[in-house]
Amino acid sequence: MAKNYKHLSKDERDRIAVWRGQGLSGREIAHRLGRSPGTLSRELKRNSAPVYTGCYLAHRAQARAEDRWREQHQKLRLKSATLRNHVRRKLEAGWSPELIAGRLAHLARRERVSHEAIYQWLYAEARDLVPALARAHRKRLPRGHSRKHRKPHIPQRVSIRERPVSVAARRQVGHWEVDTAVSRHGPAALAVMAERKTLFTKLRRLPRKTAHQLRVAITRRMARHPKRLRRSFTYDNGSENVEHLEVNRVLGSKSYFCEPFHSWEKGTVENTIGLVRRRWPKGTDFTRVSDREIKRAERWLNNRPRKRLGFMTPAEAFRRECCT
Repeated sequence: MAKNYKHLSKDERDRIAVWRGQGLSGREIAHRLGRSPGTLSRELKRNSAPVYTGCYLAHRAQARAEDRWREQHQKLRLKSATLRNHVRRKLEAGWSPELIAGRLAHLARRERVSHEAIYQWLYAEARDLVPALARAHRKRLPRGHSRKHRKPHIPQRVSIRERPVSVAARRQVGHWEVDTAVSRHGPAALAVMAERKTLFTKLRRLPRKTAHQLRVAITRRMARHPKRLRRSFTYDNGSENVEHLEVNRVLGSKSYFCEPFHSWEKGTVENTIGLVRRRWPKGTDFTRVSDREIKRAERWLNNRPRKRLGFMTPAEAFRRECCT
């Protein structure tokens, strides 16, 4: 018999199931396999049905053995108790996993960890800390994004990388970012248009989140402004933005698009939607929100002081630009 122990193979488990069905004893089966009786005894106890009744099915036994092997060979996410305690304290203090990992790297600590490892440890071994996360999802959401649009589907799309430096630097008024706030509880959506320099915001409800509805909303809200106040619009790559060329034709504007799955590149409107969500959390059915309420929310946004504006309000900053 071989000196080095080897795990039972799938083929061996198939033969064990057959010989067990034929009524052979454990010692006889072990002899035929060239294995010790102890090996066979452990196999029957560990990989038979959950409550051992003598029933042994080869495919179930193989699956249980593979599951056990995976569990035993998982890498430790946070290797030391010191590191785990440090991460726990910082999470309880309101730090995000990214802040914790970044701070450890910044301090050149001997023990470092990635934010992904912290998330994995938290959801696998420290679920009591889930409420400490900003989003506090009970189940971890899938990483990555949907890849529905593998090929460009927006006509004459111009990347945000070709947008003038003056737009990125917020030196010139009239450059807007556009996005929609949606709900799973109804077809209606909220179009949000935020001006980059002044943070001035326009809201309009869409009966449905379609390209036609969004195009109408933008052109109607922007048409009354002079051309210098509607120079460009930055969008993400959603299908509701495919009629951007018609918007440009009516308003004399230009269009730019974030890189795929980089919605954060239009951070002004993303932040504005975050403020909108304070009033209407995710799940709000916008078909039940009146136009009067939307106007009230728009006034609230535009008359709320902003640190980036030196604590002026967007309405004040926008009026000043209109008068210059």
